[in-house]
Amino acid sequence: MRLKCQKKIYTNFKAMANRNLSSAKNARNDEFYTQFHDIEKEIAAYLEYSPDVFRGKTILCPCDDPYESNFFKYFALKFNEFGLKKLIATCYAGSPIANRELSLFPDENEENKTTRNPHKIEITDNDGVRNLYDVELLLANDRNHLTRLKGDGDFRSNEIKKLRDEADIIITNPPFSLFREFLAWLVEANKQFLIIGNMNAITYKEVFPLIKENKMWLGRGFNAGNAFFSTPLVKEYAEGVYNPDTGLVKFRNCCWFTNLDHGRRHQPLQLMSIKNNLRYNKKLKGKEFYDRYDNYDAIEVPFTEMIPNDYDGIMAVPVSFLDKYNPDQFEILGITQRNDDPYKIKKYTKADYPNANDLNARGVIIVEGKPKSMYARVLIKKK
Repeated sequence: MRLKCQKKIYTNFKAMANRNLSSAKNARNDEFYTQFHDIEKEIAAYLEYSPDVFRGKTILCPCDDPYESNFFKYFALKFNEFGLKKLIATCYAGSPIANRELSLFPDENEENKTTRNPHKIEITDNDGVRNLYDVELLLANDRNHLTRLKGDGDFRSNEIKKLRDEADIIITNPPFSLFREFLAWLVEANKQFLIIGNMNAITYKEVFPLIKENKMWLGRGFNAGNAFFSTPLVKEYAEGVYNPDTGLVKFRNCCWFTNLDHGRRHQPLQLMSIKNNLRYNKKLKGKEFYDRYDNYDAIEVPFTEMIPNDYDGIMAVPVSFLDKYNPDQFEILGITQRNDDPYKIKKYTKADYPNANDLNARGVIIVEGKPKSMYARVLIKKK
């Protein structure tokens, strides 16, 4: 199907990607769209490690309106350079910004704008398209197709599952509220993927085993873990979170989750001896030694840069360690938020402490004779 459009339509391609796949009436405030330069920077890490990582592959972007998504925009422009076999992008019914400036089908108008059917674009050939001002040329090519979806575009539908099964790599920013379910959807099909999520997801019972078993890891990441997304759903944000001038919302502790390899995860982490470094000794508040957990056979390492080079036992490190985790250098044993962890050596009772249940669900350090619950820690050991 050919598409008639004007070049001015595409001047609004700023930070537009990823659609919440639940129905509009049940959608949470998950409409956050990834910026083009963040996608470009992340993908570069995989190309540096393996230049042909995408060659001959079919990429599916299942949370992405084809005309609003920076994921679609990026891979459409790089189609020939990467040697892609096919690029598929789909949107869901009722997306608040889908096609707000562009009518994709002749029978769509302002009256049925909010109820228009979701659609997909399948690109199998990029014949000289250099930018999305020429996007109509993609669809003028008989090898590329724009079609309506029969269903609502939800990733859980059989229609999108078939596209998932056809794809080699799935790349998108899924709705944060559906992260667990979306990841399970990927794992079920045994697909390669690159998706965005909150770092807190690492502690989820559905997520951490994948990291422990080296079936998923963190990507290159956002600068200092801070990501800036645009959103059409403006609401009250805390000071410094939303910038009305740029229309961007700041999210802390965002990261890329993937099972595509990249060079950074094979860079050895520089270790140190705390006894010989006064600057880090101050971080231990004047103490010479690391704290030892009361209910785990492990020492507390409060900062990743403080991992000692002269200790061979179990260490409890911050979750942020995974951003620098090298599977050739360390083994991940567990996490301190599991009641049945085999490395736990003590269980508290309410006869000892009224908050025993909370203590048993966490790692505990004794401070001035009293138990102190710690934040989630990853248990590691040097190889």
